[in-house]
Amino acid sequence: MGSVGKGEAILRQLSGNGDGGEGSKRWGKRKGGGNGYGNGNGGGGVVVGKKRVMVVIDHSTGAKHAMMWALTHVTNKGDLLTLLHVLPHHHHHHHTSRGGGGGDAPLLANSLGSLCKACKPEVEVEALVIQGPKLATVLSQVRKLEASVLVLSQTKPSPFPCLIRSSREEFVEECINKADCLTLAVRKQSKGVGGYLVSTRWQKNFWLLA
Repeated sequence: MGSVGKGEAILRQLSGNGDGGEGSKRWGKRKGGGNGYGNGNGGGGVVVGKKRVMVVIDHSTGAKHAMMWALTHVTNKGDLLTLLHVLPHHHHHHHTSRGGGGGDAPLLANSLGSLCKACKPEVEVEALVIQGPKLATVLSQVRKLEASVLVLSQTKPSPFPCLIRSSREEFVEECINKADCLTLAVRKQSKGVGGYLVSTRWQKNFWLLA
């Protein structure tokens, strides 16, 4: 099977490929055609190649935790990490910068990009700042950039999910169900518990200790 990076092993587990189940059939798209990293039907080998991991960022602590989790657990050497910051309509930015540079990109995207590059220099980092409706913008950028994996931050769920759901919960759920790639919603556990809770289309709040 060859050498498989830590990121591929985790993605295979989270996409339902670890037990021979149906899993994801879309998360291994690679430029040049064909599916890498397993085809999601429980069979076939894992093809290790460059992938684009997209992370939706904002000013929340949870978004930073999700970004660092994606960097350390999903990306491998040679991968591209895209930090996507979607601004509301009253902002007027549309800027891309690679490696954390760029003079007129918002400070948040640049600072987080620089942090990622410093922590894992073997991964290419770009910051993409776009104005528009959040859900539509994320879904369109996933398609346009052919992202292999989308990572989001998830908040602690409402104690009364049948009665009320936050806009962030709805946004995460819509991305998981509609994005054209494997989508992972990540929440860091408290210090007393440790690890991360990760939700996908097939698994809810899957606990990863590391």
